[in-house]
Amino acid sequence: MTGSLPLVLSLTLDGVIVAVTEDTPRVLTVRTESYPRLPSGPLEPDTDPTLELAVRRWVEEQTGLELGYIEQLYTFGDAGRRPEVGDARMLSVAYLGLVAETDPAASAGWTDWYDLFPWEDHRTGRPRVIDDIIVPRLTSWVGSDRDRVARMRRTFATADFPWDGVRVLERYELMYEAGLVAESFVDRNLPAPNHLPPGVAMASDHRRIIATAVGRLRGKLTYRPVVFELLPEEFTLSVLQRVVEALAGVPLHKQNFRRLVERAGLVEGTGATASTGGRPAELFRFRREVTSEQPRPGIGRPW
Repeated sequence: MTGSLPLVLSLTLDGVIVAVTEDTPRVLTVRTESYPRLPSGPLEPDTDPTLELAVRRWVEEQTGLELGYIEQLYTFGDAGRRPEVGDARMLSVAYLGLVAETDPAASAGWTDWYDLFPWEDHRTGRPRVIDDIIVPRLTSWVGSDRDRVARMRRTFATADFPWDGVRVLERYELMYEAGLVAESFVDRNLPAPNHLPPGVAMASDHRRIIATAVGRLRGKLTYRPVVFELLPEEFTLSVLQRVVEALAGVPLHKQNFRRLVERAGLVEGTGATASTGGRPAELFRFRREVTSEQPRPGIGRPW
């Protein structure tokens, strides 16, 4: 249209870098004066040959960590997703990386992802925050709107609907719409009220990006051997189970889990044992050849 201003596009790369330490899934974050954020930065068209190399560069520059396994997660480009940049259209290509936790640079740190989403950790039962705080406030917000009622039912497992751990993003987006997370106020240049449900807020839409990553990773556990990127070369089956439980956010039946792992041919014994304070436990390693033997070599769905 004559006289209209040109659309300004900006492309950034965001890294969701995950580690599991002492049964705690953690995300690498960069400290700021307000809310923590993901390591990220703009694409440099003249010097970044690929998007993946660009995000690796930004993560290393901002946190000091050199990445191993990484995959593209999603592209975020909704209009108005970052009100702080005005009329510019912000596109972000997010990547998911899996690493062993090491000490980052002083400007960065590791954040327990259940501090971001305390309603997602069901390892010791359904979190009280769901039925004590979230569901009552959502019930007031949904009213008699049938679509909203259905969304609350399938995301937060009300009215005997089963819990689906993969719906992390849907739960966060519902809470955002209902005004139950700080970002829904910050994005409208309003102060976040003090009575919100617990959960650490992130800069911009970075908590939404992490929710996308958590749901993706939980889903991939069932059909890809990604969990082994978070384990040492040799491990016990108990350690493997606890890492899967940490990511999935639910407890697993020990014998059923081990049968699934062994039946899928994911691991092989090393002949060595580890001292666990009681009876020595056999050490296993990941069978990398399983990726060429099966089309969907994952843990299956033990929960």
